[in-house]
Amino acid sequence: MIANIFKKTLIAGVLAMSAAGAYAADNIKIGSVLSVTGPAAFLGDPELKTLQLYIEKINAAGGVLGRKLELVHYDDGSDAAKANGFTKRLIESDKVDVLIGGTTTGATMAMAPLVDRASMPFISLAGAVVIIDPVKKWVFKTPHTDRMAAEKVFEDMKKRGISKVGLLSETSGFGASGRKESQIVASKYGITLVADETYGPKDTDITAQLTRIKNTSGVQAVFVFGLGQGPAVVTKNYGQLAMSALPLYQSHGVASDEYLKLSGKAAEGVRLPTPALLIGAMLPDSDAQKAVVVGYDKTYKERYKIDPSTFGGYALDALNLSVDAIKRAGGTDREKVRTALEQTKGFVGTTGVFNMSAKDHMGLDLSAFRMVEVKNGEWQLSK
Repeated sequence: MIANIFKKTLIAGVLAMSAAGAYAADNIKIGSVLSVTGPAAFLGDPELKTLQLYIEKINAAGGVLGRKLELVHYDDGSDAAKANGFTKRLIESDKVDVLIGGTTTGATMAMAPLVDRASMPFISLAGAVVIIDPVKKWVFKTPHTDRMAAEKVFEDMKKRGISKVGLLSETSGFGASGRKESQIVASKYGITLVADETYGPKDTDITAQLTRIKNTSGVQAVFVFGLGQGPAVVTKNYGQLAMSALPLYQSHGVASDEYLKLSGKAAEGVRLPTPALLIGAMLPDSDAQKAVVVGYDKTYKERYKIDPSTFGGYALDALNLSVDAIKRAGGTDREKVRTALEQTKGFVGTTGVFNMSAKDHMGLDLSAFRMVEVKNGEWQLSK
């Protein structure tokens, strides 16, 4: 009798283990490689927090197509080489269904060849236009491009009668691409780049480059293209050199409250293009994005007791676009999910309203950018 009881217990245990294994295998696996530590940490940290929070919420609401989402995450430490290695692991060992990540352009471009060979749907969270131009079959992105940022800034400068500009860009993938795109589109807005300086992403003093720009004949404004802590160093050096007479513009690479904290009072008057999230409460109720950005702001604050950032918003949009595509595809078949992403229309996110196509794997236009200005230490819509 004891033998029979043991036998039944053993069988029950095996069945329970089999059921648990089947349940885990049936999860929809979202793979991510993010820069949670290192120079790009203030971008990657809110991205990870957002993915964790909203995957938990989606699962609590029943999951996707009756299946739970499972996040498989690696931190590349802001190192593109590590991003490549982790992507290989996610594809070959972890067997993920969709990939979200590439906090930086360098990481994204290191990941892109692997997802292409593996036929893996991949949504990047990085800014450079090279990520989606030319179009790569399996690669999509949620942030606005550096080209769009340059155009939005130059559009604002033209409106204010500024035509001679000093460009200061970071030597990172994002900064280098932003420099190139700025050079390409400047003439379209009647802008002449009378100075062209660069700095390294880990530089702690950029006064030499700023001094050369300050002493350039005819310069009317300065445009900085970078992300992470570098632009904040530039801003503080700007204040130390008493350059406030020259308007200072930044790219969307610094569109977060962390930039204000790092820059301090020197950020006063800085202008830049940003997604709606940064000024969500100021949007009219008729704005299609208001409910989305206000909802994200509230949810993130309730969980983490801090303000969300536009970078976390990029991750939320990537996750929601993935979920939407999986639902429309009826499952996780990679080709069907990829096709569904490419056919996304009218999808309202924190970053803008996405309308993708076979020729556009981002799906945003300049209307998705809002020009803001720092006033009294806070973001305000620029007039």
